[in-house]
Amino acid sequence: MNPYEAPQQEPAEHVRFAAYLSELAQVTNAEETSLITKGLGDPDRTMAQSAVLRHLDRRATDLHLDPAFEPWTRAMAQVTADYPLLVRRLQEWAPSAISLGRPWNPAALLESSDWLQRKTAATASTEALRLLAQGGRTKRIRNTARTTLEQQSNH
Repeated sequence: MNPYEAPQQEPAEHVRFAAYLSELAQVTNAEETSLITKGLGDPDRTMAQSAVLRHLDRRATDLHLDPAFEPWTRAMAQVTADYPLLVRRLQEWAPSAISLGRPWNPAALLESSDWLQRKTAATASTEALRLLAQGGRTKRIRNTARTTLEQQSNH
């Protein structure tokens, strides 16, 4: 029997992860916090946080320029308070000040996660791009910031 032809049973946590993502993609605003609480109660804490993290990123992408963003962030901060990774991601989404042209703190950007620096390097203001091109945490971030700066100057 060829092991590549044998049907492989999907691990239970993979099935639950896909189910959580599907449910979160369809959840109503009124049921969102209870579904996240249910998901975070999963025995596989890493899998649960990963599913919720994807959901938070998707929702924040949709909402970050909307007036509903701040109340949503407060609600999500309450439900994820015991999960440092999720708290940090929400905190990083909250200061969308750079993309909105509001005042922002250069030191905070340089101390932020690779995720936020990569996101900022791909879309930010010229000032933020210059800062990341010089002092971004990784070579990838610095190169992305330089490339984005070049693309902006060519337009």
